[in-house]
Amino acid sequence: MAEQNYPHAVIEDLMQYFRPDIGADFEKYRNHVYRVFLNCILQDSNAANVEKYAIAAVFHDIGIWTDHTIDYLPPSIDQLRKYLAKNGKDALADEIATMIYWHHKISRYRGKFELVTEVFRRADWADVTFGIIAFDIDAKASSHYRKMLPNKGFHAFLIKKLVLNFPKNPLKPLPMFTR
Repeated sequence: MAEQNYPHAVIEDLMQYFRPDIGADFEKYRNHVYRVFLNCILQDSNAANVEKYAIAAVFHDIGIWTDHTIDYLPPSIDQLRKYLAKNGKDALADEIATMIYWHHKISRYRGKFELVTEVFRRADWADVTFGIIAFDIDAKASSHYRKMLPNKGFHAFLIKKLVLNFPKNPLKPLPMFTR
């Protein structure tokens, strides 16, 4: 079961590294990171992909805090690339960057790194929609993760950020969405 991957050392280390940036939102983001990560493992338990999902889960929205923007995909990917280069994991950069870039894609992702990118995309959608859009993710397990790792206002936080962004960028109110 995916829960055997909780807590995950990579996630814990990275979350502690970004804790000063995340500040008061730490627990709500950490819980979201874990729900997405565990939803990934429910779909793909291949050991070769577990660390990729852990890293992608931490970095996928991190630009919200590091760069103080709701247009967070480019800064999140920049943070990811810096981390991977610093830790000798450059070989994972394009794959995890693809996962992050396409994680809000509305339709199925097809392309390079398709399996992990699509798994990650579905995992995030399942969490953001409270399991309403669940794809083939085990509903009982996903529900268990939502109880184990409560929302703590993460969705309200995102809505507030989007509302505050609208007057500044009315022509691009949802900058993180990709086709």
